[in-house]
Amino acid sequence: MASIVPALSLLSLFASTAVSAADLDVAVSGVRNDKGVVHVDVCTPETFLKDCAWHGEAPARQGTTIVTIRNLPPGHYAAQGFHDENRNGKADQGFLGIPKEGVGFSNDAPIRLAPPRLKDALFDYTGAATPRITFKLRYF
Repeated sequence: MASIVPALSLLSLFASTAVSAADLDVAVSGVRNDKGVVHVDVCTPETFLKDCAWHGEAPARQGTTIVTIRNLPPGHYAAQGFHDENRNGKADQGFLGIPKEGVGFSNDAPIRLAPPRLKDALFDYTGAATPRITFKLRYF
């Protein structure tokens, strides 16, 4: 009986570390041209629309661009992205803050006269069981 305890402890340790950070692919559709890059941020509910901890970008491809977010731990997140056509590292805005470049959010959360609501953009990421999310860019 004593030999089972170490085996159960080892099994418990393995189970607690089996779900760890993994890569998340984000398929961003609606990219209007091959200029620049597509940038995606993945945010916790507390950092949505602010300084998000996970980022990725890929060369823009007209149609759909896949952006990989590396080492994302399982959790509850919202994603935001934009087509950085001029590669200046930001989503350019025009008059009244209207985006000049394509923008999008997870779950295709609606953009009205303000940024989307957090609850519309939230998704659960479980690691390997959820290898990809998708959203569409919108140009105004």
